[in-house]
Amino acid sequence: MSAQLRLSLQRSPSYARAAFTVSQSNSAATRVLDAWPDWRGGALVLVGPPGSGKTHLAAIWARRVGAQMISPNGPEPEGLDRPILVDDADQHLQGEALFHLINLAAQHGSSLLMTARAPPSQWPADLPDLRSRLNALPVAELLEPDDAVLTAMLAKFFRERSIRPSDELLAYLLRRIERSAVHAQEIVVKLDEAADAAQRPLTRALARQVLEDMSEDDDENADHAQPV
Repeated sequence: MSAQLRLSLQRSPSYARAAFTVSQSNSAATRVLDAWPDWRGGALVLVGPPGSGKTHLAAIWARRVGAQMISPNGPEPEGLDRPILVDDADQHLQGEALFHLINLAAQHGSSLLMTARAPPSQWPADLPDLRSRLNALPVAELLEPDDAVLTAMLAKFFRERSIRPSDELLAYLLRRIERSAVHAQEIVVKLDEAADAAQRPLTRALARQVLEDMSEDDDENADHAQPV
């Protein structure tokens, strides 16, 4: 019998607190969010590389405090009596809109959580007052996933594709893939596709083959990128 169950159904990502693994790479940021509403100036920026868990941790906070999430093309905040969450703020907000939100959080006793890939000190600002506001914002940082978080992420990505990987397979991948959530998700997708195409279970042998194929593809792309 296969060491894992594979179904055709793909599940939506889970942002439940129980699905978030706290470890050395994210414990400091988790403590800061749990300390709400004791944030300086009512605002906080959650910073981390892609796939480090920013959206997941922010969603946990938003659910706990009843925050409203706003987007660049969405409606204005419903009111100042509810906390506000802006995901990927460094990519979507700038200028007067960003300045306005930061001021609202400070002046009306509301709360503002923004997620971003870069710290606010590196965000563009064409308004002098906005630059000073950004430089003063408190920051909570998520680091690249450590062993505990990367294992949990691999299991999560497999679970979202309705796959139950063996502990042996997870341990094998953990020792060989890049320490990146983006790469972890990529390998899970490629393993699922390879197993489906070959009509075979997910095993260490298949994982070895997929990783070798990915390495060869990377080498070929690097060769093609060399100047002639």
